[in-house]
Amino acid sequence: MIGPATMAMPQRTLAQTATPQQKQDAQKLSYGELLKKIDEGKVASIRIDKQRRLATLFLEGQNPEKDKPYTTDLMIDNSELVERLKANRTTVESKPTADNRELVGLLIQLFVVMFLIVGVIVILRRSANSPGGPGQALNFGKSKARFQMEAKTGVNFEDVAGIEEAKEELQEVVTFLKKPEKFTAIGARIPKGVLLIGPPGTGKTLLAKAIAGEAGVPFFSISGSEFVEMFVGVGASRVRDLFKKAKENAPCIIFIDEIDAVGRQRGVGIGGGNDEREQTLNQMLTEMDGFEGNSGVIVIAATNRPDVLDQALLRPGRFDRQVTVDLPAYNGRLQILGVHARSKKIADDVSLEAVARRTPGFSGAKLANLLNEAAILTARRRKEAMTMQEVEDAIDRITIGMKLTPLLDSKKKKLIAYHEVGHALLMTLLPHAEKLNKVTIIPRSGGIGGFAQQAYNEELVDSGLYSKAWILDSIRIMLGGRAAEEIVFGHDEVTIGASNDIKNVAEFAREMVTRYGMSELGLLAFESENEMYSGRGGSLSNTDHSEKLAIKIDQQVRSIANECHQDALNLLGQYRDLIDELVDKLLEEETVEGEDFIKVVEAFQAKHNIPVGAAT
Repeated sequence: MIGPATMAMPQRTLAQTATPQQKQDAQKLSYGELLKKIDEGKVASIRIDKQRRLATLFLEGQNPEKDKPYTTDLMIDNSELVERLKANRTTVESKPTADNRELVGLLIQLFVVMFLIVGVIVILRRSANSPGGPGQALNFGKSKARFQMEAKTGVNFEDVAGIEEAKEELQEVVTFLKKPEKFTAIGARIPKGVLLIGPPGTGKTLLAKAIAGEAGVPFFSISGSEFVEMFVGVGASRVRDLFKKAKENAPCIIFIDEIDAVGRQRGVGIGGGNDEREQTLNQMLTEMDGFEGNSGVIVIAATNRPDVLDQALLRPGRFDRQVTVDLPAYNGRLQILGVHARSKKIADDVSLEAVARRTPGFSGAKLANLLNEAAILTARRRKEAMTMQEVEDAIDRITIGMKLTPLLDSKKKKLIAYHEVGHALLMTLLPHAEKLNKVTIIPRSGGIGGFAQQAYNEELVDSGLYSKAWILDSIRIMLGGRAAEEIVFGHDEVTIGASNDIKNVAEFAREMVTRYGMSELGLLAFESENEMYSGRGGSLSNTDHSEKLAIKIDQQVRSIANECHQDALNLLGQYRDLIDELVDKLLEEETVEGEDFIKVVEAFQAKHNIPVGAAT
């Protein structure tokens, strides 16, 4: 709209006529003054910027090319201003000044969205390139087995020591894979599966690596837990995919570690017979021996829980052979120590034969850890080579606990010394007990204030045929610490230090009554072994007797414990003076070896004309 004051001006907008210098030097005009000028008809043209809430105007008689414009700050609601401008027919331009804030905000939002999209693509690509990655949404059913076309495991039978019987059984498997015609020519069938059974750390996985290394055939390795997923059918699909790949690369080896994770007996779980694990097991049974042959594929599995495996998995045709990989005997331990000692700097005084005798019941993994702990102690003590002292300390650290700071001279230290001497003296005097190895009052981690250690008879430990006399002497030894406290300090001054001993006494005595038939109740078993975790629905305690008989069992258990306690009191009472002498020696040296302890006892017996080795 063109007002009368601007008709003589050329048709140019305020933006075209106002120069930058004019805008910079603009004169301020209040809002009230602006309204007054409009009413008086003195405003020639005006430009309104709604975003900045600013009005720029020229008054009547001003030259837009030379004069400075006026500026006025506008209010939020400018309806009154607009009405007055219309009434006075003033030229109005409402084109806003350039403002890039909206454009910048839009670009920032686009950048954030693009960044998120690129990040998701990168994650998906990395997941797709990693084996078994979580991003493989379409590959849940693919096998996660590690595959080696040429089994370069770096392990052969020379590296496996201490389990010669198992190695001989598995040598034939290697021959089957290398020269199958030698057996098929006479009608022999290649075994489909070999199950390795044994305690943890005995070398089952190492044996599987050795078989693959010796045979030089493709090798698939997988854990039983990798078959089981939260999605139904995934485990069965992975089993199918694994055996499909194996058949394509036959002859080959499939090694399944911890097969009990997927091979547990069916029908005993809460989910019944339709859960994911059981479907996976059913598929594995079919693949190992179903309608379709599985020629050239040998499955080697390892477990330390054969009692929980499904019987259909154990039958011939699936696992034709079950090889027991047991804890090594003396010769086996000596060979294992020799293998692991190759990479260690060992002093000349270290006798691996002595170490092997000191470690009955140690597995191969435990023996390897023993030498590693000894090497760590050697480095900590800044020695150039491992000595027998480090090996002995490593054995004590593994079997008993870490050595702590010795106790200061106090009543507690003296009480512990009497307690441990009570155990050690009975180990020396009782005829059916294993002899003393050493006694110490140096505390160990786990709350152990001291201990008396026996040199166990390996033949007895391996056979497991413990006599009644041996069990009774063991109970007397367990009660020796409490008996020594009662003799020296009195019945009212005994401590809770014998709590673990008393617990073991109760277990030994109850087993004599309820399982071994070594009591007045006769040759009957009143309780079976705990089958709580066998997978066959066992309960926490399986008792096969009435309440009246339970009372008699408790009486027999109490009778055995009380008689053994009285025997310990009587025997230690006869050696009361010797106990004080041994305690003084132990307090002075803190650790007394078994040989030195026995010499002191024999000298006391000779001095008092007691036959050497006599208990009374």
